[in-house]
Amino acid sequence: MPPELPAPWLGFVRELDVLLEHEVHLHCCGGFVVTTQHGLVRSTADLDVLSVVPREDLRRLAEAARQGSALHKKHGVYLDVVTVATYPDEYESRLIELQPGLLRHLRLFALEPHDLALTKLTRNADRDRADVAFLATAAPLDTTLLRERYGREMRPYLSRPEREDLTLDLWVEMTTEVQQP
Repeated sequence: MPPELPAPWLGFVRELDVLLEHEVHLHCCGGFVVTTQHGLVRSTADLDVLSVVPREDLRRLAEAARQGSALHKKHGVYLDVVTVATYPDEYESRLIELQPGLLRHLRLFALEPHDLALTKLTRNADRDRADVAFLATAAPLDTTLLRERYGREMRPYLSRPEREDLTLDLWVEMTTEVQQP
């Protein structure tokens, strides 16, 4: 079972929950998931969200918890609704609920580790590679599954798949290396 949400995240999501009058789902990704659910020690100040369901609640939550909001100033963290992201087509079927029953209306869902890793593929920044190397052993990642999901659920939608193919090859090699005893 994943660890309980640490401060400041717990206080932040509790205050978001109070703003809601009905059930709302956040599909969480990024450093928030890697650090709070998989144990990577690095700083992150944003709760990256791919989707808010129902969509009608997106604006209200984004305004209340965006960077520079009163909640951000109080807790030092903020909600970042990701507007440009590449992710596996069927990720929603594999979401993992975080802290079921913790909040009254707000339900947090994390991307499954392979899906989480694949969301970092097109950017491929230093911290993305570090996150994937960490997930390789913490999750652990299965390179066959990673390649399969990429090929079936992402590659057909990419504008430059050949570039991402090379990145995936490098990540598979990195994953295999860090998983060696």
